Amino acid sequence: MQVRIERLGPVIEPDGDPREVEGVLNPAGTRTRDGALLLYPRAVAKGNVSRVGRMRVMQLDGTFSVVREGFALEPVAAYERRASPGYGCEDPRVTFVPVLDRYLMAYTAFGPLGPRIALAQSRDGFAWDRLGLMRFEQPGMPNDDDKDAAFFPEPVISPRGVPSLAFYHRPMLHLSAVDGRAAIPMIQRMPFEDRESIRVGYIPLERALREDAALLDVQESVVVLSPNDAWGSIKVGAGTPPVRIAEGWFSLFHGVDLLDISGAKPKFRYAAGVVVHDAERPDRVLYRSPEPVLVPETAFERKGVVDNVVFPTAIDQRIDLGPRVFDVYYGMADWATGAVRVTLQ
Repeated sequence: MQVRIERLGPVIEPDGDPREVEGVLNPAGTRTRDGALLLYPRAVAKGNVSRVGRMRVMQLDGTFSVVREGFALEPVAAYERRASPGYGCEDPRVTFVPVLDRYLMAYTAFGPLGPRIALAQSRDGFAWDRLGLMRFEQPGMPNDDDKDAAFFPEPVISPRGVPSLAFYHRPMLHLSAVDGRAAIPMIQRMPFEDRESIRVGYIPLERALREDAALLDVQESVVVLSPNDAWGSIKVGAGTPPVRIAEGWFSLFHGVDLLDISGAKPKFRYAAGVVVHDAERPDRVLYRSPEPVLVPETAFERKGVVDNVVFPTAIDQRIDLGPRVFDVYYGMADWATGAVRVTLQ
């Protein structure tokens, strides 16, 4: 698959509001029922306290106009707050699910348990109601630190043959969160399939249609994409929610590689690539980028709170420009939000 990338430039930068002083990044995105584009960036206050913003975005003559409309979520639930620094609502992804006739926001709730996947829902994309933490209670499933959740918009078939709602997630290795060089050799000695990988979780559709609480009960979870030696060798994680193309489900994911281990802290590169899943069985991967399609190159991407990061999180299908044209919004060096136009050829 040939992928053309056109950089559209920065979209959102911190504006001086104390609630954005440490960055405004990694946005979710969706179209409202009347066609307006909303982005929901992670806004980071001093002490790494995160909220989910709500911003209306318009493009005119190649430039972006952003109207801040407050916050979709602020850390008020017990599972989103803790006494130690660093907590809140992080890195959301939003998907409109027609069979439910509502928007689902999967986000990282960083609270007393550490990072966990939480879920909120909305009828209009503006007002959001929390459903709670997702539950991974079936035998053999990962049930610990977890991030990068994003829902598929349509029901699929699980590996066990159950019609289900599906979502990406990335269970974490505790050692990969260790801030120092000691963790790197440990990761590099692991088989690729044991490193942090993208999984697809499944929620049976029948129950989800009957009761909202069932959206939290994950019944299956399987690894679909692991690191490899081409790129993304340290870990891989979901990026944008998937969208339907002729070949199947298409999304951008992120992969992390080691740049330098000589200093006090290892230096990494976050890059982005393309994945395509089977339309009915998303556990079957049909295509994976042999090399990244987006790497840190600009000043906004190479220098920030965390250097050398492009982190795709929102995708907007631009039917007005062609059936295989997408605007992708992404975090730039954990500081600002940028956009690229992706064309599949």
